[in-house]
Amino acid sequence: MTERWFDYPNIDPVAFSVGPLSVHWYGLMYLLGFAAAWMLGKHRSHQPHAPMKEQQVADLIFWCALGVVLGGRVGYVIFYNFEQFLDDPLWLFEVWTGGMSFHGGLIGVIIAMWVYGRSLGLSFFQVADFVAPLVPIGLGAGRLGNFIGGELWGRASDVPWAMVFPRDPSHLARHPSQLYQFALEGVALFLILWFYSAKPRPRMTVSGLFLLCYGCFRFLVEFVREPDAQLGYLAWDWLTMGQVLSTPMIVIGVAFIIYGRTVYGAEAKAARS
Repeated sequence: MTERWFDYPNIDPVAFSVGPLSVHWYGLMYLLGFAAAWMLGKHRSHQPHAPMKEQQVADLIFWCALGVVLGGRVGYVIFYNFEQFLDDPLWLFEVWTGGMSFHGGLIGVIIAMWVYGRSLGLSFFQVADFVAPLVPIGLGAGRLGNFIGGELWGRASDVPWAMVFPRDPSHLARHPSQLYQFALEGVALFLILWFYSAKPRPRMTVSGLFLLCYGCFRFLVEFVREPDAQLGYLAWDWLTMGQVLSTPMIVIGVAFIIYGRTVYGAEAKAARS
């Protein structure tokens, strides 16, 4: 039997209560992510090559926040629990029961960026390349919220850092996959995008790098993350819905980087010469 190095800290998922209202850590992590995006965006808006001003950043974050929440809920219902939605369509609006999808939230943010960008006369990729480095802090915070809530745990494992999650009825030691995602989707992805985008880059390449890195990180973590119970493995006893949804992100990300460097990179070079 492998000796475990750590025990799950068993933090109360409720941060505080005000009368009958309970505020969960997971909800606070969303607020932290939006606040971080706003502060980082304000900082970046003062760079000479920034496509928008400080006040416009605040408006953009508001619309993107709506996209995250609405898209995340609709995406979870469609991608992960469509049969329950068919049985009870009103369940879509029962947000208090939980259930959010990153890929659905991404679609919501894409729509919000496109609509808001048009209102400013900006191209989609001017906005997307600006927003991409602001996102990972929120992703990492969300995974910490999952860990504190003792949900979305990993597969059973005998690694020394495996943990027993109190809400897991099997009481098996499992990978703390939420922390893996925090480290990859939050910390690593932020550092990669923030430093890459610190100086002007060919259009589409920052967005492409976001899609490529997130898709690869998520695809890899899915090998140690427990698949959703209602779906299980989709094929070969290892393929999950998260991997299916991440694969197009990897392909599109590579295409964006190649196209951006080839077309927009050549245009930027020609303009400088």
